[in-house]
Amino acid sequence: MSGLTEQIIEALKDKAIPEKALFFPRFFKTGPGEYGEGDLFLGVTVPVQRQIAKQFFKEISLEELTLLIQHPFHEVRLTGLLALVYRFEKTKSEPAQKELVDFYLSHLDHVNNWDLVDSSCHQILGNFYWKRDKELFYELADSGHLWRQRVAMISSLFWIKRGEFADALALAEKLKNHPHDLMHKGVGWMLREIGNRNFEVELKFLKKHYPTMPRTALRYAIEKFPEDLRQDFLKGRI
Repeated sequence: MSGLTEQIIEALKDKAIPEKALFFPRFFKTGPGEYGEGDLFLGVTVPVQRQIAKQFFKEISLEELTLLIQHPFHEVRLTGLLALVYRFEKTKSEPAQKELVDFYLSHLDHVNNWDLVDSSCHQILGNFYWKRDKELFYELADSGHLWRQRVAMISSLFWIKRGEFADALALAEKLKNHPHDLMHKGVGWMLREIGNRNFEVELKFLKKHYPTMPRTALRYAIEKFPEDLRQDFLKGRI
């Protein structure tokens, strides 16, 4: 392990909070059969991880980032991913960006919890593919792999924030009946983000699909609706 990698891990360990180390395994569902089964935690908060990532992202190599992103401790992986996001955001040339995108995609097996996905995919993949072909995201959506499917859905946040909804809606339609609650939340969240920018677009989608949507996805999607309209959807009066 490189000196810089060790320095980052030691910085994280130095900021570990024992109470958080006990709480996080329950919060991120690490028990047998749960979605985060077997994951390990130091007990470091996300703001501290962001601070450490910002401190080191300019000088860290991809080889050193690999050691972080493949690390058994959750916070080390997230800190590595945050450093990769900061690196990508400061990278302007297309070939250098593509190198970082390929690096990210080659490490998707270690982007293996919802916070790891949500803190990295739209800033890297969503950003790079904003004006490019979106086939990758439909392949991820069809992968049958929870975290890759969530990557597909949450990556659309970058496009949604720029007023482009077509692929986000298509992915939401494809993934809305996914068997896992975490995908229901992801789909509902992206639909809500669309509605924050264009209420009529979200409303049109929901009027067509809400009878077959899981309750969790629907609740997330209509969270900011006027209460009377929200109740109409919940009670099937649309």
